[in-house]
Amino acid sequence: MREDYLKEAKTVISDPNVLINVVSRRVKQLKRGSRPLVESLEKLSLEDVALREVSEGKITFELA
Repeated sequence: MREDYLKEAKTVISDPNVLINVVSRRVKQLKRGSRPLVESLEKLSLEDVALREVSEGKITFELA
């Protein structure tokens, strides 16, 4: 997991527990075949893809 992506995602979702849950849920979706919502010229891990999606506002969350 790249530190710069993690820092950017933390600015969007400041609660670490919520961030972990959002990223892990998105990684599961990506593993099942969902297409990434961000493009990259380099090969990123699924965790990095999810973090970039969060930091770029492509993924939102709602607390119940």
